[in-house]
Amino acid sequence: MKKTTVIETLDSFDEEFDTEKLIERLLFVEKVEKGLQDVAEGKVLDYKEVKKKFIDKWNQ
Repeated sequence: MKKTTVIETLDSFDEEFDTEKLIERLLFVEKVEKGLQDVAEGKVLDYKEVKKKFIDKWNQ
């Protein structure tokens, strides 16, 4: 995560805030960024692939 992302996230909070909420938001932003990076790199499965994996796993 970039420092600018942390600063932007912190700036979106009021002057007084709960540190747990800040940490939760930063973790959320980090996961979204990771997901977007995975999409850009083609590291995704379509619905049919996911469905097949789950069905295969459940039938074991």
